[in-house]
Amino acid sequence: MYGGKAQGLPERGWAVAELTVFPLGTGQPTVRDHVRELYRLVQESGLTHQLTAMGTIVEGRVEDILALTRRLHDACFEAGPGATRVYTTLRLDERRGEALTIAGKVQGVLPPP
Repeated sequence: MYGGKAQGLPERGWAVAELTVFPLGTGQPTVRDHVRELYRLVQESGLTHQLTAMGTIVEGRVEDILALTRRLHDACFEAGPGATRVYTTLRLDERRGEALTIAGKVQGVLPPP
């Protein structure tokens, strides 16, 4: 049931989410190289996204966000040197009847110009 009114986005199944993936046990003191590769996968996903200092914010269909989260989690184990443990956090905000966007959530908080 897609094709809602809000900004041309679906009324159902559209969300904004924050993803953070922690590859552990890589033998390296930094995870910068892992994060760089994970971010490439985010870019390839086609989802609207915003990289932050502590994670990545994405918007899109719930099932696409969940699939991306799984792909990022698995990629940590597959990368060389791969992680022996991966800790992933996902905060998902879906609002039915009114589609959420990254820009809309930020603009809703900022004072009017």
